[in-house]
Amino acid sequence: MNENGARAGVPNAAPSTDDTSILKPSYSHLLPSRLLEHFHQRPHIRFRPIIDAEHLRKAAIDMTLDDCFDFNGERHCYPSGVKWQHNPSQDIEWLIMLQKSYFFVGLGYQFQRTANRCYLEKWVALSRSWIAQNEPGVIASDVTGRRIQNWIFAFYYFVHDNSGSRMPADFLPLFLQALHQQVEYLIDNLTAARNHRTLELYALFLAAVVFPEFRRADHWRRFAVEALAENAGTDILPDGAHCELSTFYHQVVLKNLLAVKELAAGNAIDLPAAFDRAVYRALDFSSHVHKPDGRIPSLSDGDCGSFTDLLESGARLYGHPTARFVASRGNAPGPEPVRSRAFPDAGYYVLRGAWRDTRRAWEDSPYLIFDCGPIGAGNHGHLDLLSIEVAARGRSLIVDPGRYTYDESGAVNWRALFRGTAYHNTVSVDGKNQTRYRHSPRHGKHRILGEHARGKLLRFVSEQDFDYLQGSVASAEYSAIHERRIFFAAGEYWLIWDWLHDTEPHDYCLAFHLGAEANGHTHHYRGETTHQVHSPNLLVAQLERDNTWFDLSDGWVSPVYGTRLAAPILHYHRYQRETTFETLLIPFDEQMPEVEMTELSSGPGISLIECRIRCDQGNFRDHYYLARHANRRSWNHGRMRCSGSFCHWRLDAAGEIVHAFAAPDSKLLMNGEPIATGSDLS
Repeated sequence: MNENGARAGVPNAAPSTDDTSILKPSYSHLLPSRLLEHFHQRPHIRFRPIIDAEHLRKAAIDMTLDDCFDFNGERHCYPSGVKWQHNPSQDIEWLIMLQKSYFFVGLGYQFQRTANRCYLEKWVALSRSWIAQNEPGVIASDVTGRRIQNWIFAFYYFVHDNSGSRMPADFLPLFLQALHQQVEYLIDNLTAARNHRTLELYALFLAAVVFPEFRRADHWRRFAVEALAENAGTDILPDGAHCELSTFYHQVVLKNLLAVKELAAGNAIDLPAAFDRAVYRALDFSSHVHKPDGRIPSLSDGDCGSFTDLLESGARLYGHPTARFVASRGNAPGPEPVRSRAFPDAGYYVLRGAWRDTRRAWEDSPYLIFDCGPIGAGNHGHLDLLSIEVAARGRSLIVDPGRYTYDESGAVNWRALFRGTAYHNTVSVDGKNQTRYRHSPRHGKHRILGEHARGKLLRFVSEQDFDYLQGSVASAEYSAIHERRIFFAAGEYWLIWDWLHDTEPHDYCLAFHLGAEANGHTHHYRGETTHQVHSPNLLVAQLERDNTWFDLSDGWVSPVYGTRLAAPILHYHRYQRETTFETLLIPFDEQMPEVEMTELSSGPGISLIECRIRCDQGNFRDHYYLARHANRRSWNHGRMRCSGSFCHWRLDAAGEIVHAFAAPDSKLLMNGEPIATGSDLS
């Protein structure tokens, strides 16, 4: 990496010309009025603004006419004109949003829709004030990159696609000079890697393509194309996930990469094959990680929005079959993608029901994502090994609470709370995080310190009717080991089996975070052998064991940055050296299932559990043989004989076996004869 942020092998910015004009000779002599006329008539330059609809809303844009701005749920006004470097909020993200200038695009959009000159005049006035008050790289390079994009998108509405705008001609040279200065600053101060670098390189490429009149445009374009290919190839892992391992920032990066591809295709610019291969991989991850309701889980810093529009773009630009299939909700022709999918580099595993299930609507399909991977590059990773998120019946049932804020001020450090282990759907030990996360005096905020917790996937099996996952986590913060097994039974419900063990006792706390819709609608009942929690569309059943303390707590979830909603948390506590939690997560439609869990027999490290379930799908008895270690000796129960670590079989009301499954290290026999199981059919 050289001092200007360019990677080895990627050409850095060439020295600026001594010529005082920033434009090529063909344009440098034009009067402002003639130059404006030229920019009104460039049909050969093809681009379009790529911006979220929330930044175009008329109500929000009309507020800017009075120098009032609403970012991240906070509204503030500047009574005597915008002070671009004054932050009226405690959260630096508010000032960052102001400096990124998304509302410039909204002003242009509303001007094109209404022809009301107040929007044009406000854009010019705000632009002039920004230029007067700021240096090109104010706050950070990524903020500069996003601002460049938004200035260019605003230009589209006010000038490029609006020949009747009557923009003041004398403003154009000022605008071009300020834009040029920011691009030149950016190319010399690029972020070294990851999502910030991607958006910055896209900004360079956008400026080069939209403004070929700039003397330096050809260099910007060559530099950006080569650097983008390297950035994408490095940051998109072999399995398609982005290296920061945030499901949200993956979409942000993919959005920028697809914008590069669309801009290049529209202007006959070739991109390196390495770039296209990386984007294709990223589309694969994005397609599978989307939940049936079209939204994403908010794993490791992010919001839980919908990005199916990116899948549509990926299908159009790359012909990606899985992206097309998911974006069309299964209506696209062609074979179904693989049902459940492993992303081993990221450590994410997605288990879902049938893509096309005639019994239920597309959005009602069951879905689970499991995290068994590293924290990820950068600073977005949460301390959430072995955590899950579950969706079914058109809603998220077990949720990752999200990020809420990056601000650490105030009586409650919300940033640390939402990032910690206890705010995820896993087991915390002695109230500690899986990895040390404490205030760093040197940085002035919490930092992840010391050795990272080590997650290990032990097994992933996906068959026609069953999925089986097994993973573990070891932490330097405590000596206990946590192993989690997840079994997706016939596409209907999940068994979650947690085993924690050590030579010393610990406070083990299993947590499940429910969605905001469950707040005020969640109740729990303690039966003789089964503890049940009833919430909208979800039954949580757990085998009763001694010394368990259950707590239905008040918590929070954050669907978007700056917003938190009340939501219940299920806590199951035990203080022991070794213990297991056996939990069923059963989605349902209207009728609450009837469930009874019973431990039929047990031995050293072995348990046989029967789950009697009465639901819309019928009445059946599911059996689970669970061994803490792979048991080489056979375990007999009636006509069944089990060995290994995990077996499952279902009996119907008549006592006949409907289906069965055995893990790859396990065997299941009936009356001494092997039973065909899911793993035997692989």
